[in-house]
Amino acid sequence: MTTKELNAAASGTFTLGGDIHINRLGFGAMRITGEGIWGEPKNPEQAKKVLRRAVELGVNFIDTADAYGPEVSERLIAEALYPYPKYLIIATKGGLTRSGPNAWAPVGRPEYLRQCVELSLRHLKVERIDLWQLHRIDPKVPVEESLGVIKELQQQGKIRHVGLSEVNADEIKQASKVLPIVSVQNLYNLGDRQHEKTLQYCEQQKLGFIPWFPVAAGKLARSGGPLDAAAKRHSATVAQLSLAWLLHHSPVMLPIPGTSSVDHLEENIASVNVQLSADEWKAIEEDGKGKA
Repeated sequence: MTTKELNAAASGTFTLGGDIHINRLGFGAMRITGEGIWGEPKNPEQAKKVLRRAVELGVNFIDTADAYGPEVSERLIAEALYPYPKYLIIATKGGLTRSGPNAWAPVGRPEYLRQCVELSLRHLKVERIDLWQLHRIDPKVPVEESLGVIKELQQQGKIRHVGLSEVNADEIKQASKVLPIVSVQNLYNLGDRQHEKTLQYCEQQKLGFIPWFPVAAGKLARSGGPLDAAAKRHSATVAQLSLAWLLHHSPVMLPIPGTSSVDHLEENIASVNVQLSADEWKAIEEDGKGKA
């Protein structure tokens, strides 16, 4: 397979909120920051090269967050890709604070979320965020209060659509009473399907489901394991098979694998060309149950 054959468009398309048309395989921009998702990357130019290459390969949906760095990921996206092509959709998130590497804490106070949105607009160099997602629901703040200010900003034209992260169906329903929800971003992969019911709800409501940590790990992906064996039969990697399964598993699935390497990026995009029979997918799914 040559790189000329790589194109994220082969993953199929999905429509977010009725008016945003994206290729289903996107790019997650968390890994272009420093270790622990903290500070600058070791090689900023390489990070920007990855972003540009992703767009060249047909990626038109990039997911980031103000907490990645913090602010580093959003800034690098603007440095690499601004002025943005009209077809490129950049989603970001707000509502998690950072105190150091791998440290995250939710803050859902309205005044803080307003600041999150205003700073993301500045860092991304946009007048409107196409998809803004509440990074976590703050247990100390009613979601109605958190999303109330987001609704105001949406009415002001600063946000196009709104999504949630790490939520269940009841929380989506509760949030939807405040404003329309178009997407959900939850932990999900072949070996960790704890959010299967939430995925099913998203399918019923035609909400985009964005799985973070999309590549299966643990026992399922071990050398000689079922996923590894299937990957070798199809001259693919475990990561490619993991992403191909996500695309196969649900029409609302929008995987956003991230990387700081161009080679790894191209490997991920090549997952769109992995083809297995229905019986093979079924066997892998059965092996994957409870084997994260």
